[in-house]
Amino acid sequence: MDNSLEERLAALESHIVHLEHQHEQLNEVVVGQARVLARIQKELMKTSDAVETIELDRIRANNPKPPHYQ
Repeated sequence: MDNSLEERLAALESHIVHLEHQHEQLNEVVVGQARVLARIQKELMKTSDAVETIELDRIRANNPKPPHYQ
């Protein structure tokens, strides 16, 4: 009986080690994806600001101020 219990305990420990390793790997993936997402969000904000600036400049160029505002 003790031998069977020891085998079961060894199997459980082996499974726990395997699960801990998988957990570490998944955590690394999640952290990497968070970094990529943060970089993409920054690039999106920069692009959005640039497009907004270009669009405002285009609107201003196509709609000159009336003479009494100049």
